[in-house]
Amino acid sequence: MKPVIDHIHITVSDFERAEKFYDLLMPLLGFDLKNKEKDDIPDHEYKIIEYHHNNFSFGIVNPRSPYVNEKISRRKPGSLHHVAFYVDTPSDVNILYEQIKEIGATVVHKPQFYPEYCKDYYSFFFKDSEGIELEIVNFGRTNYFV
Repeated sequence: MKPVIDHIHITVSDFERAEKFYDLLMPLLGFDLKNKEKDDIPDHEYKIIEYHHNNFSFGIVNPRSPYVNEKISRRKPGSLHHVAFYVDTPSDVNILYEQIKEIGATVVHKPQFYPEYCKDYYSFFFKDSEGIELEIVNFGRTNYFV
């Protein structure tokens, strides 16, 4: 069996603000906004926007009303710690770093090597408009388990 992720959905605190941010981010990562899909199911307090790509879909979802004022904690059990987007080369990491700064993301760590993960692990971390941590990464997959 080959493990494949089909889709990732994250709940955001401000749906409209997050849509504006992800409309800027996702094309940088290879998603075409022509493949963006929206749905709204009022009976379930459920709004979703999905950004579709051949590799997988990434979606943002609104919070239910009892959770609107909850603070994001990536260390809370059941929470998303971060999402890492793999790119082909270290120079792609650097290019995306500059582009992602321009769209207003909060940079957590500038591009650097993380030899504690593997010898050529090169990435940077940033937060989206909602404070959710994301990563852009490149490394030689053959070196990962060495």
